[in-house]
Amino acid sequence: MAKDKGPKGQRRPRAETPKGFRDYFGADVTERKEMLDKIAAVYHRYGFDPLETSAVETVEALGKFLPDVDRPNEGVFAWQEEAESDKPGDWLALRYDMTAPLARVAAQFRNDLPNPYRRYAMGPVWRNEKPGPGRFRQFYQCDADTVGAPSVAADAEICAMLSDALEEVGIPRGDYIVRINNRKVLNGVMEVAGVLDPADPAKFEAERGIVLRAIDKLDRLGDAGVRALLGEGRKDDSGDYTKGAGLSEAQADVVMGFMDAKRADGAATCARLRELVTGSTMGTEGVDELETIAALLDAQGYGPDRIVIDPSVVRGLGYYTGPVFEAELTFEILDEKGRPRQFGSVAGGGRYDDLVKRFTGQAVPATGVSIGVDRLLAALRAKGRIGSETRGPVVVTVMDRDRMADYMGMVADLRNAGIRAEVYLGNPKNFGNQLKYADKRGAPVAVIQGGDEAARGVVQVKDLVLGAKIAASASLEEWKDQPAQTEVARADLVATVRRMLEG
Repeated sequence: MAKDKGPKGQRRPRAETPKGFRDYFGADVTERKEMLDKIAAVYHRYGFDPLETSAVETVEALGKFLPDVDRPNEGVFAWQEEAESDKPGDWLALRYDMTAPLARVAAQFRNDLPNPYRRYAMGPVWRNEKPGPGRFRQFYQCDADTVGAPSVAADAEICAMLSDALEEVGIPRGDYIVRINNRKVLNGVMEVAGVLDPADPAKFEAERGIVLRAIDKLDRLGDAGVRALLGEGRKDDSGDYTKGAGLSEAQADVVMGFMDAKRADGAATCARLRELVTGSTMGTEGVDELETIAALLDAQGYGPDRIVIDPSVVRGLGYYTGPVFEAELTFEILDEKGRPRQFGSVAGGGRYDDLVKRFTGQAVPATGVSIGVDRLLAALRAKGRIGSETRGPVVVTVMDRDRMADYMGMVADLRNAGIRAEVYLGNPKNFGNQLKYADKRGAPVAVIQGGDEAARGVVQVKDLVLGAKIAASASLEEWKDQPAQTEVARADLVATVRRMLEG
């Protein structure tokens, strides 16, 4: 037990990451930053401004978007200010997403912000949920939203911008598709099916909830499983029974027809949807919006090879009020068991016209998209577009610790020329350890100057990348023709290193 004790018998803290969290090292951080910079450049080109909000919001501001409003510390990392005092303060929480903070900003600064307000935000969010493989309690989101634009031209623009962002980071056409649906169309379908009364929205609310959840499970349960949930209910393989919505066969046919409405092109899909919502004003309005979005995208050159109308998109339909969209990567990867599967969704969003209303009492139209940063990075790694070995700095070795000023001068020259470089700051006694350090750092070049070289005004420059290749495969003759280490004048150090890096 002595090993576990620190000063004065105190137990030493465990050096481990909290459950559900992870650390990000050099390459992870660099790759993420490069990807976010590319996405930000696209958003900037579209006229969106950056916004950084506090990581902490009041639980009241986060509101209904918590998993459980009655227990504000469930689902989020929350605490109450001065909880033990006579006058406890507000409940505060780490932000759960980027959208709720935007709603608060749009309401708080509504007299100062332009209308419409176009912003993008990138950063970590936190969810106090059970972690699992690939599921963390802290992860990055990359959002773009337009607040105050009622026209579906704003939705079309978001979809076009999402398409451009995917291509900018390295997902080519053919490897992704942006799919668009509309909550109003589904509402029209449910009205025709008899589970939505526009005059009394609260009526059939429980049945609609079951319908929405059933639709959301189509990929997992298939047509038969969804139809069972639309009807009397479904018993799964374990014997658990889930109560159904109680729809008749005719009512279920209407809902199932909605999910199977996709046709060869957008016009045919909209025509089929229009048939399904006949008699519903809201449903017809939703189809009109889809047709408008398709026409606006087509005018900009975004055809069905990039963006399609697809009624099977059910992305959080209980949350959105109009168009919804999702970006799906269409290429296959191997799962942890070596089985091929499609990569799936990396981004999604839609129109949520009721969000700011919580603060102002007035309806404020809004639409936006959120890109799953970690998912998109994983996709790029799966395609081999990032994730190759990150090149480290040039390492200037130390042969004589009394000449540290000379080595610092070399590294300063390299840095002033825009070359990433560092001096070895460990114990210089063992030169082999310095080269091992350079190897662990991924250094492409090592600079060596002992007393003899200093007296002659020269340095040794070692191409570590070429040296590794030669050691692995070259014959003695090839090694002689292409030495990995060369002696150059001290004045030629920068030019020599630059040639090696470019070669």
